[in-house]
Parts: sequence; C-alpha cells; structure tokens
Amino acid sequence: MRRHTGVSAFAVALVAGLILAGSVSAQQSNESASAVPALPSDIPANAQRYSFLIMGNLAGQQAVWTAADGSLHMFYQFNDRGRGPKITSILKFGANGTPVAETVRGNDYLKSPVSEEYSLDAGTARWKNDSEKGEKKIAGRALYVPINSVPAEVGVLAQIARANGGKVALLPEGESRVERAAELDLENSGQKKHVTMVAIEGLDFSPTYVWLDDRDQFFAFVNPWSTVIPEGWEKAAASLMTVQDRVAQARAAELAGKLAHRPPNGILFKHANIFDSESGKIIENQDVFVSGNRIKSVAPSNSVDVANAEVIDATGKTLLPGLWDMHAHVADNDGLLNLAAGVTTVRDLANDTETLLARRKRIEEGKEIGTRIVIAGIIDGRGPYQGPTKVLVSTEEEARAAVKKYKELGYVQIKIYSSVKPELVPAIIDEAHKNGLRVSGHIPAGMTAAECVKLGFDEVQHANFLMLNFMPDVKNTNTPTRFTEVAKRGADLDLNSPEMKSFVKLLQDRHTTLDPTLSAFEDMFLTRAGEIPRGFQPVAKRLPPQVRRGLLSSGLTPPAGMDERYKQSFAKMVELVGVMYRAGIPIEDGTDSVAGFAYHRELELDVMAGIPPAKVLQDATLNSARIMSLDRELGSIVPGKLADLALVDGDPVADISNVRKTTLVVKDGVLYKSAELYSALGVEP
Repeated sequence: MRRHTGVSAFAVALVAGLILAGSVSAQQSNESASAVPALPSDIPANAQRYSFLIMGNLAGQQAVWTAADGSLHMFYQFNDRGRGPKITSILKFGANGTPVAETVRGNDYLKSPVSEEYSLDAGTARWKNDSEKGEKKIAGRALYVPINSVPAEVGVLAQIARANGGKVALLPEGESRVERAAELDLENSGQKKHVTMVAIEGLDFSPTYVWLDDRDQFFAFVNPWSTVIPEGWEKAAASLMTVQDRVAQARAAELAGKLAHRPPNGILFKHANIFDSESGKIIENQDVFVSGNRIKSVAPSNSVDVANAEVIDATGKTLLPGLWDMHAHVADNDGLLNLAAGVTTVRDLANDTETLLARRKRIEEGKEIGTRIVIAGIIDGRGPYQGPTKVLVSTEEEARAAVKKYKELGYVQIKIYSSVKPELVPAIIDEAHKNGLRVSGHIPAGMTAAECVKLGFDEVQHANFLMLNFMPDVKNTNTPTRFTEVAKRGADLDLNSPEMKSFVKLLQDRHTTLDPTLSAFEDMFLTRAGEIPRGFQPVAKRLPPQVRRGLLSSGLTPPAGMDERYKQSFAKMVELVGVMYRAGIPIEDGTDSVAGFAYHRELELDVMAGIPPAKVLQDATLNSARIMSLDRELGSIVPGKLADLALVDGDPVADISNVRKTTLVVKDGVLYKSAELYSALGVEP
C-alpha cells in the first residue's frame, strides 16, 4: 500500500510509491491487459508516445507533443490496482527556453483532483495549486516544480539546467544540479540511439536518474518497479537499468565508506540508561561494551575497563535494542533513513527478488548502508487489479511452485495479496507451512479476515482488513474500495458487538499477530491538500525543500460532507488496535511508508491506541524478533547477542516521541551517527 508521502513532487510522478515484485515469471493475461487505460482520442498522431510499465507489463502511457503555438503538451496516466494519475501538463516557453507559463489538470494517484497554474511576468513568478499559492521575484532562470508532474517534465528540467551551467533555481524554493552520469548506445530493430543518463539533485533525498536522448530531451525513466520508455524501445529498459544500477551502487559504496565507523577496539557506552526489553523497564547507569559485532558485556557504570575502545558518553540518554520495522519495501534511501531513526532490522514484505537479494548481499559486504533485512515473498493472482509483482498464480500447481521457489531462495514468509483466488489460499498456506514459512497478507477479494485466519494466516497486514471483516458486503477488496469503504463506514464499527468479541476470540485461539500500519492510514484518511501529514509535522522543516513540498499532496479526498466521517473512521481504527492489544493480540510495528520518519509515528499512534510506551518498545524490539524466531540473536541488550543498538536522547518510556531523538546507532557492531546519515540525504540534523 506504500504511497508517495515524503518524496518530492517529481519523484511522486515518477516512482508512484510502491516497489513490489518477485522472481517467478508471469504471463501478461487478457484480464490484466484490460486494466490498461485507453489513450485519449485527442492525442495527436505526431505525439511521441511512451509506454508506462509496471514489472514489465503495460499499465499506462505518456504522450508528448508540440502544439502549433509552440507550447509543449504532456499527457500521463497509468492504472495500479485501480489507483493511478491522469494528468495533462501544458508548458509555454520564453525567449531563453525557460517556461513562462504552465497549467496542470487531472487527478493524482489516489484520484484526488489536480489543478495547478504557474506564470512568469516581468520578473515575478506566481503559482497556485490545490496546496499552495504564492509569488516570488526572480532573476535569471527558474523552473516551477508542479506538485503533480509528468515524467517528461524532468527532462525539461535537465535540459534547462544543462544549458545553464548545470544548475537551475527551483520554485517555490530550492535548487537543482544536473550532472552527466553515464552514456549508452542502444539498438532496436535496426534503429540506433545514443542516450545519456543524468543525475538530478535537489528533487529527492538522493539523485534522481533520468535518461535523455541526443537532443537532451526525455528518453526514459527506469527503476525496479516502473519504467517510462518510448513505444517500441521497451526491451532496452534492461540495459538502461544495468548501467543505472552500476552508478547508484558506486554512490552507495562511497557513502558506506564515509559513514560506517568501525572502531578497532570496540565501542563502550558509559552511563547509559538501558531499556530492558524483557521486563519493559529502564535499568539506569549501565556500561555496555561492544566488541566485533557482539555485545560483550553489560554492567553497572565504571565496573567495565576497556583499553582504547571508542567511548560514548550516554549520560541522560537511553540505549535501546535496535528497532524493527515489520512492514517495509526496501528502496534506495531506506537504509540511511532507517538507521538514522534507530531502525536496525526491517521485514521486507514484497520486492523485486533479484534487486532485494543483491541489495542485502551488498549490505552484508559493507558496500551499501542498510539494515538487516528479513525477507517475505508476495504471491498474487492475475487480473485487472493484480499487484505489481511477477509472482502471479492461477492454479494450485503454480501457487505451490511459487512457495517452493521462495523457500529455495531463503525467504521465511509468504504474503498473500489481494487478487489471489480464494480457492488457492488453502494450498498456499499448506505449502508454506510444510516448508516452515509464516503466512500473512491482505485479505483476498471475496474473503474475510476471519476466513483467512481459520485457514491458517499467521498474521494479517493492515488495519483496514480487520475492519472490512465486519463489512462482508464489500467483496472487491482488491480495489481502492478497501480504503474508501472503511473511510466511509468505519466510524460505525461496534467494538463491543458479539461479532467483534467472536473475532477477537478467534485471533486469540489461533495466536494471530497483527500488522496495522496505522501511520499509512492516518496519512490517507486525514491529510488534506496543503497540509503536512501529522506524523511529519515535527520534522518537515528539516527536509529538503522539494521533499517537504511532496508532503503537501493530499490523501483520499472525502465526498462532500464526509470529511469529519473520514476522521472518525480513523479514530475508530486506532481504537480497534487498542481493543486488540487489551485482548492480548500481538501488535507489530510496521510502516509501509517513508522509512524512519513514518516508523516513529507508528510508535506514537500505538501509544494513542492505549498501548503503554514500554509495551510499544517491547513490541518494536524483542517481540518482533520473537515473531520472526530471531530472538536468540536480536531484540535485547544481552551479552552474546548481536550488537544492534540505538541511543536516544531522553527517555522514550516516559514519552514515546523521544524515539525521534536518536543520535547514534550500532548495527552489527558498526557505528553510525544519525546527523551524518541525515546530512547525506539533505536532511538537517
């Protein structure tokens, strides 16, 4: 479900949030092809047409053309499980080639309406959109960045910057720098193209990579999840991705060399207040010695004497076991964001298998900064709302083969997604359990959470599916209905009803765990255009300018008169998590959102649900390790365990929000400084 919150406006248009995939080849079915939106009939025949691909399957298009008046027209749309933007942008240029006017119309990824206007007149730039209104005097070249953009527009940015000494001012604020990063010669059916990859800084936490043609115009955007590339050149995406990976990995290795600290004689934390994740209590004034990648000793302060160790004065600070994000989809910046926030382990609940396994190997080899990654594999069914994954099954034979393949690759969990046929769910669960794998997931369309738990789900992802258990008339839960119906009707849920008590009893009896991802729903149900999501308000000023602007895009737009209703439904969702906690149902802490920052908010929302901070921290550390059967090595500060630690300024047991004040992190015995990690991402410490 991971959506765009926390990325730049351009990155929103280009990446669209999720990076979910797998390793088992899929065939493009007639059903899934029918989900591709038709290109509007008024697109001129001479327009340059691009394919938008999700996991190699056509999901939408981009079209770019120059009108008779010289204006540049760009159209962009795709379908992702019923979600996806449909945007038209028109740019008019001045004598120096810089845009002097722009209009943007359509809808965003979550189908909220989009309307933006920009103009430059007599040195004054003015802009208005659904989130902002402003003006600014400018000198020289400047480029307005729409909240909702078309991928080709990033090519316009690159072209202007390259003609302006490699940089251009951005509006409303910021600056972008563009450098050539690689070149490649392509051939397709006798056609040859020379393309250049540029690295664009100033739009996101790290460079945005875009491919330009020999006229410096947009050619392609590629990443493991999605591709935008000219029609007929789709097969060239793999070559572009290979070169792009090489550049990105070289940058990652350089950062790892600078930011990962390995004191040769170990690390000694002195005068630390330790969070004991077994008891949920603080043990004051302790010394903790880390040698190699293990915790060597834990003892009262000044009773440990270690020569030449790196000494960390932890007076007034709390030393936590490394935190666990139990719902991640690991992407390029996530390692730095997570470690800076104190998160040392994530459970990846769907990703491109080759990309994920290669990333984990680089992390283990010290070539990339990242957390420990516990891997779960996604399985979905073919159809118009299939998830962005290559692991698509239609028969029991395919389903069992997919589970076995994941087992061979070292996966420890299977995630069943929303379009799996209900009749295949028992076979997937059976094959997974026979192979020693946990089973979790969305609730497939046509089923209820109770039915899935009875069949053997070990856990359920997302609190909306818990609420949908009491809306059995909502069958198409593989569409955006699984969000909108909960937003409209969730406020009516009776948490004391016999049906609720029966469901809670079922979860208790089956020892089912829950992965609510409350922070993602808070953003979706409560955030309106122009508002910073609540979880990001404490940190928004620290973020790079365009990343901060990316936060202003709205969540779901309530129908007229339903605004308060959406808020009440989210409040009921939080209350439901509290009911589950009090019933003894294990609650996991997962984000499915922006790494690090969203995790802190998830912990705060757990406390809002009525879970005591100490219990929240237990869930975030030792209990997570226990769920994944890794508690012999991780989850508590005990001699002999792996050295995953987070040093927090203050006491998060007294105030859970103090987790936002993480200053140092140790992962596998390697020391990282939060301020350095944030600085590398353009985030102010």
